[in-house]
Amino acid sequence: MRLTAKWLIWFVGIGIYVMVLGGVFYYNLFKWTFDEKLKTDVVDKIKTYAPTMRTGLLNSPDAITFEEYDIMTELSKDERITSLLYLDRMGRVRWHKEARFIGMGWDQLQKEVPPATDAIAQAYLSKMVKVRQVSGEPFYEIAIPFSVRGDIIGIIDLLVSRAGAEVLIGSAMRKYVFGAIGVLFLLGLPLYFFFHHYVISPMEVLRESIEGVSLKNFELRFPLRSDELGDLAASINRLMGKMKTEIEGISNKDRTYKEAEQRWWRSLLNIIVPATSYVIVVDENNSILYANFELGQGLEAKNIHLLDVVDSQQQTLLRLVGQAFEMPDQIVEGETVFKGQNFNVKVLHVGQTADTNRTLILFHPKAGIAL
Repeated sequence: MRLTAKWLIWFVGIGIYVMVLGGVFYYNLFKWTFDEKLKTDVVDKIKTYAPTMRTGLLNSPDAITFEEYDIMTELSKDERITSLLYLDRMGRVRWHKEARFIGMGWDQLQKEVPPATDAIAQAYLSKMVKVRQVSGEPFYEIAIPFSVRGDIIGIIDLLVSRAGAEVLIGSAMRKYVFGAIGVLFLLGLPLYFFFHHYVISPMEVLRESIEGVSLKNFELRFPLRSDELGDLAASINRLMGKMKTEIEGISNKDRTYKEAEQRWWRSLLNIIVPATSYVIVVDENNSILYANFELGQGLEAKNIHLLDVVDSQQQTLLRLVGQAFEMPDQIVEGETVFKGQNFNVKVLHVGQTADTNRTLILFHPKAGIAL
């Protein structure tokens, strides 16, 4: 997988991970904020009507006043309030949207319509506003007590829908998601250009430079840089310098060895081979190491292959060379035509390894010396 693809997957993965964590945090923050606003708005609205309702409870304990009735009607129009219950100090229903419950006692009402939560009981005992989440439902039950000199004179209980808050939360979360994606894109775009400009592109240039290295000069043509890629290029240059030195050393050693071997064959064969005979020594690649005659075309022996000197049509000679390969350290004899003359030929193949295999071919008149 390409480095850019890995970076993109990593960046997107980290971005999604951060977005999810942020989403969980912001969802709970939005939920708390909008829920608290919902509860506060409802409680504050009741508090604005509290003086009128407290006066009605004190002056007309047995029946709801017109002012209280108007308040109940006004509250019923609020889309957030789905249910409304108004109790007096004796626990009798002072107002309910169903007229049949008006005047009914609290105990009887609980049997007819079980309360969603214990908010009313807790508000009565604590003499404070109580808010309870309805289990499994998107509602809050808010019980607000009215008291005079520490005595409870009435309670209003409201079932408040969270639908509006859910809409606000959903809208806020959508904005958060779009904003997070925008931030991820705006953050990733410059990072990608930085990564591509300062890492990927120089790496591609370095790769092309390495592929363009010639075995003749071992030079890495890469612009000087003061960063990690520059250090890497310098290390590669140093490595190629060492390789060049080693190869030159091996080449010089091999050339020195071949030259020494040629001198050895020349000195030895000049002594034991008469001038009327021709001799050829080839290496493991059948390249001529030494010949006691002019090879022609101004070429040195080390640059000429055996087939450049011996015609491939001379099947007898080639067969003898092949037999010598199959019978190392044994002389193979035969007759052939070389340089337009009939010669006896002796072939000897010696050597233990591929690097030291040598083949000696001696052409001599029938009255020549023995090898």
